[in-house]
Amino acid sequence: MTRLRAPLLSAVLGAVTLGGCTVGPDYRPRTSAELGVPDAFSVTAAPTREDLTRWWRSFDDPVLGDLVERAAASNLDIAQASARLRQAREALVQSRASLLPTVNGSGGFSRSETLRGGQTLITLPDGTTQSIGGGGGSNFSLGLDAQYQLGLFGEVRRTVEASQAQYEASGFDQATVLLSVQAEVARNYVLARLYQLQLANARDSLALQDDNLEIAGFRVQAGLVSSLDQEQARVQRAQTAASVPLIEQQYNAAVSRLGVLTGAAPGALKPMLVAPRPIPRGPQSAGVGIPADVLRQRPDVRAAERALAAATAQIGVATAQLYPALAISGNISTRAGNLGGLLDTVTGGLFAGLTQAIFNGGRLRSQVRGAEAAADSALAGYKRAVLVALEDIENAVVALSTAEAREREFAVALEAASNSALLSRSQYRTGLTDFTTLSQQEAALLSARNSAAQARADHANALIQLYSALGGGWDASAAPEATTSNNSQDGTR
Repeated sequence: MTRLRAPLLSAVLGAVTLGGCTVGPDYRPRTSAELGVPDAFSVTAAPTREDLTRWWRSFDDPVLGDLVERAAASNLDIAQASARLRQAREALVQSRASLLPTVNGSGGFSRSETLRGGQTLITLPDGTTQSIGGGGGSNFSLGLDAQYQLGLFGEVRRTVEASQAQYEASGFDQATVLLSVQAEVARNYVLARLYQLQLANARDSLALQDDNLEIAGFRVQAGLVSSLDQEQARVQRAQTAASVPLIEQQYNAAVSRLGVLTGAAPGALKPMLVAPRPIPRGPQSAGVGIPADVLRQRPDVRAAERALAAATAQIGVATAQLYPALAISGNISTRAGNLGGLLDTVTGGLFAGLTQAIFNGGRLRSQVRGAEAAADSALAGYKRAVLVALEDIENAVVALSTAEAREREFAVALEAASNSALLSRSQYRTGLTDFTTLSQQEAALLSARNSAAQARADHANALIQLYSALGGGWDASAAPEATTSNNSQDGTR
């Protein structure tokens, strides 16, 4: 027995020593140059970057802040992403369990009774009975068996490494959904306030057009003008009145969308938004500072990077299948007629099995090449995510700049249209101009009012777009990152 035990222990120790070998490429972070990121973006921005964790507070609108917080807590898309993150966390726990042996215990009890005729009825552990000769009695048994899959070439370690990267990627995916929902809430809130302002503009114009229609009627009765003026006034008023239901429909759609985004019924937020408020106005300039490493704030870019890390680890998993695999198992058992004697006689065994693939038609090497192709695809996806992020930031900064310019020009246009409409109305009352001129000027005034409102909404949306492009709305330092405390347990992987 001693002669057999020594070679077996030597084989196990040798396998453990070999277990320090890990095949496959080690993941390395890519540099900015490898990802095609310039030292600084081509857009002009402030030299320092603001804290964008709660960017919506810069709009100084408590209703907007309340809606964003509600969505973060109750949005169903975020709830789904959170569930996927929990699922990835449990997959990591299961992978790490492979680093440790599997141990199972068993216990049994049987009771025998003497039957008439000298037979004994034994009740077996599975509930069946068997008759044997002899007297009756009890029988107790205990057993313990263990299995351990030793990753000689790091396949278990690589599997855990891939699971860890996938878990972290799921966390960044959750943050990406959160940022998307926050931006959508803000955009729909801006739309709701824009439609409220457009409704107010339309109703103000209707009040003026009612007055114009009345004046035109008096002038027709007095014989000062033909009925053409009165009919033109009716046309203008009807056209303005027809725009009101459409704006109301658009407002209702924006409010309904806000309800769904916050996890409520479509009409649940109508009482909250019924009181008109101005379109939220953020800061005139955003200190976004755009260094190359701003991409670290984008959760979608970080998710793509973690996907590349997971794909790289899978190459090692596939490569390890080409090499020998070692499994160790052992068992201990005891059996006695009474509980006190269970430890009197204990038997055990140890087995180590080594397997090596000899012929499989090229399947294993094909799996390695497939894993390498998947890693190449993940790298391309990572680069694409970086380029898309750069594009988003570039477009958002330009959109903000143009929105500011348009808002200034529309403010000038609104002032001029107001003066022209006021002058035309005064001249029409005194008969110095015709109704066609008055109608044109008041139509221009309504258009200028709506254009100024739209420009202000565009400015707010451009800020939202920029904050979203920069990855604002979450705390990057709180991103889920699996700890590596278990690495001390995988020295043989």
